[in-house]
Amino acid sequence: MDAIIDFHGTPAVRLETPDGARAIVALHGAQVLSWAPAGGDERLYLSELAEFRPGEPIRGGIPVVFPQFAARGTLAQSHGFARRRNWELGDIRLQQGFACATLRLSDDDSTRALWPHAFAAELTVMIERNRLDVELEVANSGSRAFTFTAALHTYLRLGNVELARVQGLEGLDYLDNTAAGKRCHDDRYALLIDDEIDRVYLGAARPLLVSESNRQIAIEQSGFRDVVVWNPWQARTASLKDMAPLDFKRMLCVEAASVEHPVALAPGEDWCGRQTLVAL
Repeated sequence: MDAIIDFHGTPAVRLETPDGARAIVALHGAQVLSWAPAGGDERLYLSELAEFRPGEPIRGGIPVVFPQFAARGTLAQSHGFARRRNWELGDIRLQQGFACATLRLSDDDSTRALWPHAFAAELTVMIERNRLDVELEVANSGSRAFTFTAALHTYLRLGNVELARVQGLEGLDYLDNTAAGKRCHDDRYALLIDDEIDRVYLGAARPLLVSESNRQIAIEQSGFRDVVVWNPWQARTASLKDMAPLDFKRMLCVEAASVEHPVALAPGEDWCGRQTLVAL
């Protein structure tokens, strides 16, 4: 297994297990760009118009949102800087049916100019037969406390989003970002997508199930308190230069996130959040 490959002109790590599960993780943003379970099809959406340029986000896969979700903070860049920077490859392991890679990012002069804190972030990606685990760990390596918001901005690849449903969010409050952040309540058994959606579901501790036709993905998370569900639909997609006009039908973001209550770390403390996808 080659450690580093060229993927659309950007260095990336290719992971593969003996039974055929596979994934690709870019050093740019420590971003998972591809995942397919053993014997299965691709499960992550990656835009065919995605731009692989230094300092720019890549549309699709699993971008790492840190230290700011959207515009919830003082940074000018939406979703922070982690997804725009090159991470350092730590190690790659292949053992007993799983493959794993670890990538690291720490503060430097350019990050401190944007966000004046010392930190060490580590992203671990592990695959086995039908499972993908992505874990983000953040440590406060400085002498001052700080807070941050974060997410694993997972783009699921779908055949047709209008035929999909999401279960596990019923009974939760959510912030509706298509209505200026209005707080609402979801009492439906399943969430159906038939228009633009941009919601932050609060205190989402239960497992989720995303179903469409004959495919399902089970999703669990720990450490992250919230779940973001996003699809730009037709009008918003038209304004995105790195997404084809009808691609909103082929994707749905279901993101493990900590949005409403920022994570607070004192000097020397660390935090860990994980999202697990299982192809059923």
